Amino acid sequence: MPEIIGKGTWYDKAAHELIEREKNLGRNLSNIRTESGLGASGFPHIGSLGDALRNYAVAMACRVQGYNAELIAFSDDKDGLRKVPAGLPDDLEKWVGYPVSSIPDPFGDCHQSFGSHMTSLLLNALNTAGADYHFMSGNMVYQEGLLNDEIITLLENAGRVGEIIYDEIGQEKYQETLPYFAICEDCGRITTHAYSYMPEEHKVLYDCNGMEIKGRWLEGCGHKGEVDVLAGKGKLSWKVEFAARWKALNIRFEAYGKDIADSVRVNDRICREILGWEPPMHVQYEMFVDKGGKKISKSAGNVFTPQVWYRYGSPQSLNLLIFKRFVGTKSGSVDNISPHMDELDDLEDIYFDRTKIGDEVEKARLIGLYEYSWMLKPPERPFVHIPYNLMIKLARLAPKGSEEEFIRSKLREYGLLEAGERGLETRINYALNWVRDFPEEVVSQVVLSEDQKKAVKAIMAALKKANTVEEYQSVVFNVSKEMGLKPKEIFAVIYQILLGRNQGPRLGPYIAMIGKENVLKELGAVIKTG
Repeated sequence: MPEIIGKGTWYDKAAHELIEREKNLGRNLSNIRTESGLGASGFPHIGSLGDALRNYAVAMACRVQGYNAELIAFSDDKDGLRKVPAGLPDDLEKWVGYPVSSIPDPFGDCHQSFGSHMTSLLLNALNTAGADYHFMSGNMVYQEGLLNDEIITLLENAGRVGEIIYDEIGQEKYQETLPYFAICEDCGRITTHAYSYMPEEHKVLYDCNGMEIKGRWLEGCGHKGEVDVLAGKGKLSWKVEFAARWKALNIRFEAYGKDIADSVRVNDRICREILGWEPPMHVQYEMFVDKGGKKISKSAGNVFTPQVWYRYGSPQSLNLLIFKRFVGTKSGSVDNISPHMDELDDLEDIYFDRTKIGDEVEKARLIGLYEYSWMLKPPERPFVHIPYNLMIKLARLAPKGSEEEFIRSKLREYGLLEAGERGLETRINYALNWVRDFPEEVVSQVVLSEDQKKAVKAIMAALKKANTVEEYQSVVFNVSKEMGLKPKEIFAVIYQILLGRNQGPRLGPYIAMIGKENVLKELGAVIKTG
């Protein structure tokens, strides 16, 4: 049998590779730091959380293998606001170009700035997810001088920086401009062009002559000035800032999205060739996309936030979505909640040995995935398992004012709570939130073959004549026999239509619980669309 590393997941293999790499480099392994940048210029989406949790998972896997490790959650709150995010007032337009840490909080006085408010939303999601981390504000890092040595080295070697950037991505800008953006002393924006470095005084000379932001030109105020680069009154360009952070903060691993692959490649070379530090181990991942396949963006208005997920599903189910597949594009929408709530239940059954897995390597991986979804703090005993879509259906049927009592009584009546009710109240609340916010039931997206359509039509015809639980239960068996099909395959099709998964509670009691007419309506809708 192949060796199982750590918990047997991809993250354990990556952590093992990272540890071996650091040993070969001869670097101290007393604390292995992974890093994730936290965007502070707009509402954080589940992709933002995914960026942080992927890096955190590698830190967890290092701990599993006996090493101290931590995630550095670095807020990019020194960056300038490039665009007013969708959903925020238009009068924020006057703050475009200002560091987000110097823009007033548009939501009132709950935070010191726009940037700290947006960062707090992502930190809240990390806390809800169960992660622990070392938070660093970019604004404070610059003010406290943590990058000062790197800033000096980069500016003293600005010519070589420009050559590397041009060599890697063909950008000529930094052959004329220093890789440092001063905050204009007159207008307060980062619309400056630093053109000369005075090493004895650690100052740059700059013109506030404007800059291109999101495809448009933002005019500067015209001020000419100088600024001490060690005083926290500016920031490094992204083309070099990653490298400075990696060395100054002793970062050993950072995964990144393919949208910043060019910047990472440039920073890797600058880190090695100018700062004399071997850059961290990297893994590139795909971006989260919305239901239509477009990249989720803080400014584009298609943001699906972690807080939305947490209204309808557990933090662990969102962790599972993020952790279960490292590479490949992931969809981010409420449609993902139902299958991942159910999949977490399936993993819990494997973890508590209620479902047997013959392949030991696969069993280890699935149990490891469950434990990481719980941030290595799995429950001591299982929770109640009710298919998510069944909870939604019962919530829709429940009489107003006695929803919870109705749902509990129906589940008890049909024997679905015999294993206990632990966690049921939370699941009922998720379901009630769903039906309040989505009053219209969504038609199943199951696509049927012609044979499957014929079978479903035959089942519908038989159901119309059936009147008892026993008759409901026998319908699939009778139709399968008449059509020469395997009952297991037809049951899987029916459960996919009704519950969004291949298995479910006994069909006869389920139909009685939901109502025959409701089931016929759902089956008929799929026949029309599928």
